[in-house]
Amino acid sequence: YLDILKDRMYTMQRHSDARRSAQTVMYRVVEALVRWLAPILSFTAEELWRYLPGRHGASVFCEEWYTGVDVEIDSARAERWRRIIGVRDAVSRQLEQLRTAGAIGASLDAEVDIYCNSELKAVLDGLEDELRFVCITSYANVYVDSDRPNTAAAGGLDGLWLQVSASGHAKCSRCWHHRADVGRNAEHPELCGRCVENVTGAGEVRKHA
Repeated sequence: YLDILKDRMYTMQRHSDARRSAQTVMYRVVEALVRWLAPILSFTAEELWRYLPGRHGASVFCEEWYTGVDVEIDSARAERWRRIIGVRDAVSRQLEQLRTAGAIGASLDAEVDIYCNSELKAVLDGLEDELRFVCITSYANVYVDSDRPNTAAAGGLDGLWLQVSASGHAKCSRCWHHRADVGRNAEHPELCGRCVENVTGAGEVRKHA
């Protein structure tokens, strides 16, 4: 989760909704986590307690249980994200092979074409462009399994095949994504269109905050 959030934390406008949403989630998680860890990692929890933002008591051991993360998640949404995470794990394994072969350095140096059955495609299509941020690749395209080439590798999940390759696009110097629109803005030739919007415009809109 933290690995996926890095992009929006580093590249989006400071007070953008998606960035503030991520900060809120991380804050609530650490408020709960530091209490959970206190009986096991007492000194670590106490040290962490001193660095938490906001007003707190003198010691984590004098605090009550934190209820700010008590959020009910319906089974359908949980299953949807279980499947998305499964695809992400499969992509990560393919990226590691590419990295070991020396074809890429970081995962953002790669692009992935995902071929899957109609049911899984509907799940992945729901993320739209956000899928590439979940996979931490510069592009993530989804196609029906009947279109898969012979070079696509089985993803380890039923109805999933992957074609991972090094990106041929230029690298944005700000977000490190390899994008086709890098260099199109004359004033900021080293940036992709998304970063230009975040630097000089109203800021990008992320639907899955």
